[in-house]
Amino acid sequence: MCSIIGYKGKNAAAPILVDSLKRMEYRGYDSVGVATFDSGSILVRKGTGKVLEVNRNLNIDQMAGKIGIGHTRWATHGGVTDKNAHPHSACKNDIAVVHNGIIENYQELKEELIGAGHTFASETDSEVIAHLLEIHYSSGVKEAMIETCKRLRGNFAIVAVFQDGTICGARYEEPLVIGVANDGYFVSSDVLGFLEYTDKAIFLENGDICIVDNSKLEIFDFEGRPIAHPITQVAWELGDIDKGKYAHYTLKEINEQRLTVVHAGRQDQAMMNKFCDILASAKDIYITGSGTSYHSTLIFKHMLARFGKIRAETVVSSESQYALTSMDRNSVLVAISQSGETADVLDSVRLARNQGSKILSIVNVTTSSLARISDACLSTNCGPEIGVAATKSFTGQLALIYNITDRLCEKCLETERADLAVAVENVVANQGSVIKVAEQMKDASDIYLLGRSLHYPIALEGALKLKELAYVHAEGIAAGELKHGPLALMEKNTFVIMINPHDATFNDTISNAHEIKARGATVVGISDRNDDVYDYWIEIPHLKEEAYYPVVEVIPLQILAYQLALAKNADPDYPRNLAKSVTVR
Repeated sequence: MCSIIGYKGKNAAAPILVDSLKRMEYRGYDSVGVATFDSGSILVRKGTGKVLEVNRNLNIDQMAGKIGIGHTRWATHGGVTDKNAHPHSACKNDIAVVHNGIIENYQELKEELIGAGHTFASETDSEVIAHLLEIHYSSGVKEAMIETCKRLRGNFAIVAVFQDGTICGARYEEPLVIGVANDGYFVSSDVLGFLEYTDKAIFLENGDICIVDNSKLEIFDFEGRPIAHPITQVAWELGDIDKGKYAHYTLKEINEQRLTVVHAGRQDQAMMNKFCDILASAKDIYITGSGTSYHSTLIFKHMLARFGKIRAETVVSSESQYALTSMDRNSVLVAISQSGETADVLDSVRLARNQGSKILSIVNVTTSSLARISDACLSTNCGPEIGVAATKSFTGQLALIYNITDRLCEKCLETERADLAVAVENVVANQGSVIKVAEQMKDASDIYLLGRSLHYPIALEGALKLKELAYVHAEGIAAGELKHGPLALMEKNTFVIMINPHDATFNDTISNAHEIKARGATVVGISDRNDDVYDYWIEIPHLKEEAYYPVVEVIPLQILAYQLALAKNADPDYPRNLAKSVTVR
């Protein structure tokens, strides 16, 4: 959630730090701060608000020094205030620290530190880190980092700047990456933080500490033992991060989906074979994900059963500690995640690994923690997704799921990827009907989405998008369950979206639509075939292979959520209270 960036090099640090924080805004945050080191002193400026706003008010990018750290905070402990913003200093102002994660024993440490005479300026759990570092600083920077990390319980990524000009980082269950540039080093929570300046990265592992001192890099573990990590060249192109001609990243990424199904097919065949072989030989298969990725797991389960004759169970990642207790060495866990850093997903993986199970993953970030700990990993190849609400990463996951299924069932899916790409392009190009529906729905307080079979997960996904972007109550419902409660909610001024392509589910869903219409609700049909029961029709292309409909029917729902967000003057790129990568529990 929070973003961390540190820099030590030959250039002015503050402008680089501000620029880096702007590039990581998609992670979600409520406050901004920077600390720089210059002429033996550490200067801190921070405040609540967006990067541009806080920078304009405090002139952060004009701070002196070629060494510094920056942070955007998403509040966990303590309210959204200037004092709670990072960086945090200790009593002597000889250290500044930024932190992502949660320190579970912070209250115990804080009481201990107060008893030793320390004074706290914030309500955060993070400030205890600065005071612990200060206590041990007299023994040297390395000793301070080791002793502090040993005292912390919980998950953390830390970057600190010391009064001698040293920058240090440490990680435990939170991502932290070193960027290796020609003129210095970066320490960041995300490669996007330094990708403009270098594409060379070192990915720190759990229990790693790094020190950048006099332009030299040292990495060691919590016991002080030296560690060597390879330098990885990051593949993403910086141009993908720019909004280009689009008003919002979300709109750009919706439109990019015409390429998603093509890029998802570009897999290393050896890795694809390994992935599928592990899956096919497993006794028990569990598929897990959070949010949008969980909806992908439901599609995957259906595809495996229908075409591969393979039985699998789906688990919401946050429920894994209760649902994955029977896994063993004959089991496989398939974890789906855009970022590969979602805390609940990684918890699921650790639980499965501890029980001897194999780990497969589908990610968009192949250098992520999830990718690195998997037995086999496949990439959606979507490129950076900046908008908080998942769009192209979802269709990328679906396209990859189809590829895996086709490999397992030995080419049983009929539609070629090129045909699917054309269908997606047609949907993206035909946004006019969705915009008209959005105009009618802009004042709706309740929206229901119904679907059967493969279309039910899309009803769930569409409802999620409407909640995330437009802040409207939306609920995805299995159409066959209409008479088991939901029909009581159908009345005048209620909008109901029927996800209803002309496949085996069409006639039953049309019957549901008539029942809803009879209660006075407004019916919106998403289908390749119009029907008199629809008050509004959003047309999608007809597909030869019915299993591919989720890809084309979810896009109008993404566009609808985007348009409703605009109608409500909400920022579709940065929905309130949400973050792109949920790295804390």
